[in-house]
Amino acid sequence: MSRVTRGFKARRRRKKILKAAKGFQGGRSKLIRTAKNAVFRSWAYAYRDRKQRKRHFRSLWIARINAAARANGMKYSELMGLLGKAGVIVDRKVLADIAVHDPAGFSRIVTVARAAA
Repeated sequence: MSRVTRGFKARRRRKKILKAAKGFQGGRSKLIRTAKNAVFRSWAYAYRDRKQRKRHFRSLWIARINAAARANGMKYSELMGLLGKAGVIVDRKVLADIAVHDPAGFSRIVTVARAAA
């Protein structure tokens, strides 16, 4: 008796998994069961890391602002508190970009924060 290879829907489902596993090494890109495990794990990591990317960038921005603030004789927490008192509404992403690309502008922001003290 000959083996039944199933219909086109099963083949389409397998091809979808193998296409998602393209670039994986060894059996993870060739064998359907191994590829399925690898692809599902990769999707889980991708979902998790889309959330973590936001955390990592925020911590990077804070580190950059802190370094620039200390170069201007102030701590990060003091700077952020004083900026809030001064009514300066600049988010950390923009503040970090200013700190990296325009140090003179950042020092002016620090002086505005000091004036609010």
